[in-house]
Amino acid sequence: MEKVAIITGGARGIGKAIVEVLARKGIKVVANYHQSEEKAKKLKAELEKENIFIDIFKADVSKREEVKKMVEDTIKKYGKIDILINNAGISQEKLFQDITDEDWNEVIKVNLYSVFCTTQEVINYMINRKEGCIINISSIYGINGGACAVAYSATKAGIDGMTKALAKEVGPSNIRVNSIAPGFMNTDMNANFTEEELEEIKQETPLERIGEGIDIAKCVEWLIDDTFTTGQVISINGGWVIT
Repeated sequence: MEKVAIITGGARGIGKAIVEVLARKGIKVVANYHQSEEKAKKLKAELEKENIFIDIFKADVSKREEVKKMVEDTIKKYGKIDILINNAGISQEKLFQDITDEDWNEVIKVNLYSVFCTTQEVINYMINRKEGCIINISSIYGINGGACAVAYSATKAGIDGMTKALAKEVGPSNIRVNSIAPGFMNTDMNANFTEEELEEIKQETPLERIGEGIDIAKCVEWLIDDTFTTGQVISINGGWVIT
């Protein structure tokens, strides 16, 4: 039977790459989006040209009622959820002393609460079936921190901590929970960097290139196929940071 996956933030960047890889693998994909409706529709149309069909679902994953509907609709259509990829998130660059309560709460809500909320809505279905794979997309900043990205770094470190704790809790139900912590990636989130800055980052990276969405998607694919990896934070960063 074909596997079913929900991918949050699936219309662009890393999420889009994950959608493409999993859909081409034969997995039934529900690609979540919030504000990127045009990109979601374009992705769906592009895959249909290859006779690959995905579902796109608009939901703000920081809002419980919208997540609940997405999960319930997926169960209603497919009868199960095998895979959850928590990818949705926002960035924020500010000096620590300039971060307002509103700034902090927004990043926590979108980046961390959404992972808690979406996972909680999915987990009971997985426990009942004694099978499941949850992959959280965090960040290298959750491991080593980022200047002027304190709130963002805090949320990503929180995701990694949640990953490790939940893996211990649901392992006996045959549910694997892992994080992937991307390094510097060629995504919209980093579009504000100049060519000079990008070249400097390349020079600091042993593999001498910027990461692409496919690099993360291939790791996701491996974690889905693997059956003995759980509670791990895997950093895909070209050697930019080695711990």
